Amino acid sequence: MRRYLISLLMVSICLQLNAQTNKIQSPARAQSNKMLDAANQFLATLNATQKSKVIYALQDTERYNWHFIPKDDRKGISLNELNADQKKAAMNLLQTGVSEQCYDKVIGITQLENVLKVLENHPPEDHFRDPGKYFFTVFGEPSANSIWGWRLEGHHISFNFVSEKNQIVSGTPGFLGSNPWIVQSGPDKGKEVLKDEADLGFQLLNSLKPDQLSKTIIDSVAPHDIVTYVNRKAIIENPRGIKYSELDNRQKQIMMNLLALYIHRYTKLFADDMMNEIQAAGLDNLRFAWAGAKENAIGNPHYYRITGPTIVIEYDNTQNNGNHVHTVVRDLKRDFGGDELLEHYKKDHNTSN
Repeated sequence: MRRYLISLLMVSICLQLNAQTNKIQSPARAQSNKMLDAANQFLATLNATQKSKVIYALQDTERYNWHFIPKDDRKGISLNELNADQKKAAMNLLQTGVSEQCYDKVIGITQLENVLKVLENHPPEDHFRDPGKYFFTVFGEPSANSIWGWRLEGHHISFNFVSEKNQIVSGTPGFLGSNPWIVQSGPDKGKEVLKDEADLGFQLLNSLKPDQLSKTIIDSVAPHDIVTYVNRKAIIENPRGIKYSELDNRQKQIMMNLLALYIHRYTKLFADDMMNEIQAAGLDNLRFAWAGAKENAIGNPHYYRITGPTIVIEYDNTQNNGNHVHTVVRDLKRDFGGDELLEHYKKDHNTSN
């Protein structure tokens, strides 16, 4: 009888622990469910012809064919090709992956296409600059038990998400850019979509003492673009810059604020997962590097980056006389879902056949 009661007690404890675990995990599952539901709701609004443009196999090399320049040959379906309900469904999908603040930046970046159209004297019928030329693509079949992904991409925007068994495992490469960095004329004069990225970078730079600056500044001239560019693998050879461990407490807080600004482009739970991985790899392994001018103003091309065992974040403002910003977040283990995930998919796919 005593053994029986002990067994019942152990079962009860296990059930309570499982219930607590489920409660802890449910927000993450809910987040993934939202993305899955939004993807299927978007696809459900499309006709057969539109679906044929949107859906690619997960293993298709198109998944790695990402870029942030204006292009006329992007795959997927553009906002211009969608009706009002379809656009709403597409943007709902985006909102399941990015934070509210990031969503506002995305909208602001698309609106800069209208500014560029005027600045570059494009005629009304010319669509080289067009806020509707942003494309949605789905890779694989969105389901709770599959590996699948999706992408939003256009000029100065690229987000690449992957989900495995109803869990978001990747949101990178994640790119946002702004041209102009600061709008100089017209009704949008003074608009600065990526203002915080600039201001926090300079705040950290200006907090450093001379001996710290000597470790931080890696070149007097900024690179012409982000170093990782659109490479399949994000590689910074021999990372340089000042280590997190070499900062005082106030400087560390500024650096963490800067890091969080980029990581929290994503929805909170996924961003928290990314931040936990960065912390697990050791904050003291993070480095902050700077190149180029040290003045926070147009006409002063500059560049900075944060590197660590799991992450590369880059900010580059060099084109158009330092009035054209490129920023990117790269997860060194999980860009495009990561190699291990793809191998897992291939193995399952081959086994099922």
